[in-house]
Amino acid sequence: MSVLPIEKKISSKIIQIQEDEIKRIAVELHEGVGQTLYSLYTGLQVIESGIDHPEMKDYVGEMAGLLEKTIREIRFLTVELHPPSLSTFGLVAALKNYSQLFTTTYGIVVDIESNGEKTNLSERERITLFRVCQEALGNIAKYADTAKAAIRLNWTSTKLFITIQDKGKGFIIEDEMNKSSGLAAMRERIHLIGGEWAISSTIEEGTMIEMSLPL
Repeated sequence: MSVLPIEKKISSKIIQIQEDEIKRIAVELHEGVGQTLYSLYTGLQVIESGIDHPEMKDYVGEMAGLLEKTIREIRFLTVELHPPSLSTFGLVAALKNYSQLFTTTYGIVVDIESNGEKTNLSERERITLFRVCQEALGNIAKYADTAKAAIRLNWTSTKLFITIQDKGKGFIIEDEMNKSSGLAAMRERIHLIGGEWAISSTIEEGTMIEMSLPL
């Protein structure tokens, strides 16, 4: 059994502490703020239905619409922080649920395909892989200038292979690796769970991230 160097043990512990805090905040947002806003939204709908004055009715309707938009944004933020389906249904289900909200928010369609017999992953592995996919999609939304992306998961008896690909603008990898802490953080997260990570990109052709994890 391999032993992590002390620096990697510290990094793993810091990441775990961060994830625990993120999960706590996500639960509070969903069960506290989210539920309160939903109660206000349904209350406004009741008030709107009982108003006869057209201008006041329109005003209350606008307020209800704004509140509904805020509820959707909080829902997306909650799933970004810690998707409930990740613990309950696993990595693939969590990625599919997240991709639906991602598409609604950014207008980028994410095609997710999983092949092979799924293997149970540890919570740490699930969270790490989800976070890396999440970070990659975030970068696509910010920089790729594309309407489509794809995530492919291939399960074998010994490894899980994941590719994240877009046909966007592409970039020079050396330049981005030197200035982007996000790419370095992705690589570090995968290495901390014993996986491998690589990226390739071509200007005007797109970018692909490839990961593998021993099972």
